[in-house]
Amino acid sequence: MRRVVFNQKGGVGKSSITCNLAAISAARGKRTLVVDLDPQGNSTHYLLGKPASELRDTVADMLEQTVAFTVFNRRPDEFVHASPFDNLFVMPSSPELDFLERKLEAKHKIYKLREALKKLGESFDAIYIDTAPALNFYTRSALIAAQRCLIPFDCDDFSRQALYNILNEIRDLQEDHNEDLVVEGIVANQFQPRASLPKQLVRELTEEGLPVLPVRLSSSIKMKESHQSRQPLIHMAPKHTLTRQYEDLFSVLHGEKVELAPLAD
Repeated sequence: MRRVVFNQKGGVGKSSITCNLAAISAARGKRTLVVDLDPQGNSTHYLLGKPASELRDTVADMLEQTVAFTVFNRRPDEFVHASPFDNLFVMPSSPELDFLERKLEAKHKIYKLREALKKLGESFDAIYIDTAPALNFYTRSALIAAQRCLIPFDCDDFSRQALYNILNEIRDLQEDHNEDLVVEGIVANQFQPRASLPKQLVRELTEEGLPVLPVRLSSSIKMKESHQSRQPLIHMAPKHTLTRQYEDLFSVLHGEKVELAPLAD
């Protein structure tokens, strides 16, 4: 399964959700790959413990060879790095993605990521794609390459308006490029259960018929501690409430019935 985590709005937790769901997948015995398409490289740093700028053999290197006219292109799996966690691998980001984007667009290489990930799908049970907070060439490539799309939602009115735009963009892309892409859900992140506005927004979106998932990921300092320690929650704090919420989200996405964890303080 190829899943992209996408929202055009920054600060909604795309990288945290990508990495923590992938870490749970790996912890459950699935050979799992994270593809980091955000030039900021947050997922790369989180899972590999090094800034993307210090790494070689990145996703940018893999994509660059599609426009370099080399006879002997390297296989996609040669750009995959093992993380310190069992079954969890990363195709790291690179600052070079910014400079490469125009060249890839000019050469109409929008489908190259899908080709690479289909090949990697023969070696991995699950592939998670992290994207930049923009509907750019790489994000479109990810949406074309993916089978599922998960949309993080930060509970405020600006995020709500952005959400409608995102859904419209995805519908257009489904019609033109990837009819198999499914929006599997909207996940409320950094949810504050004691505040009235988040509950109101989630209720209204649900009443509108949007695919709001039943799991709420609460706001917690534990996530920032996880970032700092470079350890996904399932490894750093396996019994924490936020970790259990991520496990519930993973289970819901895979069609499992769960008794939802309470919201963390």
